[in-house]
Order: sequence, then structure tokens, then C-alpha cells
Amino acid sequence: MLSDSDQEIYEIILQEKYRQEQGLELIPSENPASKAVLEAMGSILNNKYSEGYPGKRYYGGNKFIDMIEQLAIDRAKQLFGCEHANVQPLSGSPANQAVFFALLNIGDTFMGLDLSCGGHLTHGSHVNFSGKFYRCVPYFVDKETELLDYDAIKKTALQERPKMIISGLTAYPRKLDFKAFQEICDLVGAYHMSDIAHIAGLCATGVHESPVPFADVVTTTTHKTLRGPRGAIIMCKKEDKFRHLYHKDSTKDLAGMIDFAVFPGLQGGPHEHVIAAKAVCFQEALQPEFKGYSEQIVKNARVLAEELMAYGFRLVTGGTDNHLMLIDMTNKGLTGKEAETLLDEINITVNKNTIPFDPRKPFDPSGIRLGTPFLTTRGMQESEMKSVAEYMAKAVEHKDDPAVKEGIRQDVIELAARFPFYD
Repeated sequence: MLSDSDQEIYEIILQEKYRQEQGLELIPSENPASKAVLEAMGSILNNKYSEGYPGKRYYGGNKFIDMIEQLAIDRAKQLFGCEHANVQPLSGSPANQAVFFALLNIGDTFMGLDLSCGGHLTHGSHVNFSGKFYRCVPYFVDKETELLDYDAIKKTALQERPKMIISGLTAYPRKLDFKAFQEICDLVGAYHMSDIAHIAGLCATGVHESPVPFADVVTTTTHKTLRGPRGAIIMCKKEDKFRHLYHKDSTKDLAGMIDFAVFPGLQGGPHEHVIAAKAVCFQEALQPEFKGYSEQIVKNARVLAEELMAYGFRLVTGGTDNHLMLIDMTNKGLTGKEAETLLDEINITVNKNTIPFDPRKPFDPSGIRLGTPFLTTRGMQESEMKSVAEYMAKAVEHKDDPAVKEGIRQDVIELAARFPFYD
């Protein structure tokens, strides 16, 4: 038992458990996995090395490992309706790196959503591999509406003729038009890579349009709205429509190129205990009730957004269509970093975040990002979202009053106690 072998780590884990239980986790990339998922991750599968793929391993003794990984593949294909799935990527960034590795050469041009406008580091940030080893031409949201301008994206694509265009988000609160992205890609002869890490659960259930029918390659993490283990998968079409244009000497189809990029290109032995947990996660997401859960995430987000705006918070784009929202704290006299710290004091967890065309630096930006997956998993609904907005507004109004903030913290603890997520 951990409590016997390492009391120090055991106690810290307990403290983190209490922190999660007694607070309201609003970071949109966080979500508690089920006990079944945790059980799979903590299993003896951790003991096995299995370099390669089912039926083609470099180690012996993989009969049962092959069965587990194939189940994960089959369930991912069923859940998303994709032609091919690789379930081995260790996380979202390595999955995206594998796609770059498979489809681009060093120095090739691609397009991705600018970081300050809601894109991810791996969509072209100059501090990331995607911006260091490849030529990124970013696209932006409109300065007035803060929404994606597909005509402007098309204009840039026609000018730059990128080899790949990424559709995806990490802090964009509106729906993405994957068909529009695909039409732009077709127009300029580019691969379409879609990163749905944040909205995978919504896409799998039809609550948000899925990119799978359109994009050449789709990557996603398996936590966030999918509510599984920390990990990722890559889905793609089997055939490479650009094989003769970009890969004249390649004998592999698109699926083969992706698989080869993951292993042996970037990874060695896959984490089969996590792959088993992914299989459990996919099975849970295939159940009818998961769609209701996904719908509730969006309902909760919309109510929380409306209530916050009623309290005078300025939401980027004026609301949300998905699970997250972005708040510009400028009119409240706080930076994003200050707001994150303030809300931490009342047991509400958010993350500081840049807003479009933010004049401030990323480590001390103007905004905060929050979302509803975690609270929805705990069973909270619209009425609780109204309480959350009230707590946030009151804390900001009384940011310099320790007594008021302590009273709000006790209200948060009381609300959280009504919605336990692990017995």
C-alpha cells in the first residue's frame, strides 16, 4: 500500500484529493476520470513492454496486450466513425508532433490559429517545435467580432499555399466550421489537420460538428470533454490524397505514414495501461447517457456565460457555443494572473489566459479561461452555474475584504460537498 511504502507522497495525494473535492474546478481542460478508467491505469499492464503494433511486436508475451490495444482501436473507430485510429500517442502535443513528422518536411509552411486568438502552442507558437522547425503562417480572429473570419483565412491560404492547415482550438469559445476549413484546404492543395482535444466528447456525440468526415487527420487528447485518461489518439483517412504530389517515393498510405511517425518515428514502447484506460473511456462514451452529459456541458457553459455577463464581465466573442469561455478582466481592474489568484482564495480554480491581440504578456495576460466539464461530471446543472457566477462576481467586487472572501469560500465548500465525484 502507498500509505505504508511512501507516507509523504500518500499525504500529498490526499491533500490534492481534498482540494479537488472542496473546490470548483473550472479549467476547461480538466475532468475527473471514472474509477474504471483509474483502475485500468493503475493495473499490471504498466509492467509490459510492447513496442510495435498489434500482431507485430518487437517483444514476446503480448497476446493479451494485443487484444487490449485492438479493442481501443476498434472502439475509437466506432465512437468517432473514423477509418483509422492510432491509440499510442502519449499526449496531445506528441500526437500533433507525429502528424507534422508524417506529413511535412522541416521548413515546410503550414497555417494555424494564433496563440493569442485561441490556438495551441503546437499550432505554430515560435517557442514550440511547430514554430521552430516549420514555417507557420498564423491566422487570426476578427478584431471587432473576435470570431474566425473564414474569408480572411482563405485569402491568406491562397497567398501562402501552405502544405497543411490546422483547424482547432484551446481558448476559442465558438463552434468551428470544419467543412469551411476543408474547402480552403481543397482550394490550395493542403492537408487538413484538425485538433479537437478540447471538444472531442462534444464531437463524438454530435453536440459539436465532427471534423472526421472532412479532415485528413484528426488528433485529440482523451481527457477534457472525453473524460478519460491523460493521453491522445490520432485518427485519419486510410488513403493519402497527396501521395504522388508530396511523397513520390512513399510506399505507405496515410494511415501507414501516421503509424510510422508514432512508432518508430517518435515513440518507443507504448503505455498499455493508459491504452487500456482509453478503451474504457471510449466504451463509456459510446453509452447513450454520454450524449446527455455532453449536452449538459454546453447548457451549463451557456448559463454560466450569461450570468457572468449579467454581472458585468466582458466575455470574448460575447458568449460561448461550447464548453469554455474567455473573460477579459480589464474592466474589472484585474489582470488575468490577479484574477486567477483571487479565485484560488475562494476555492475556484481557473487559469490565466491571453485574449485576442492581448497587449499583456502570456504569463501575466488580460484574461482568464474557464469551462464546465468538471462541474458537469460532478452532476451540477444550470442552477449551480448561477451560484458559481455569483461567487465569482462577489469575490471580484470584494477583492480586498478577507472576511467577505472567507465567507464566499465557505459557500463554495458547501456547494462542492453536495456533489461528490468519488465515494
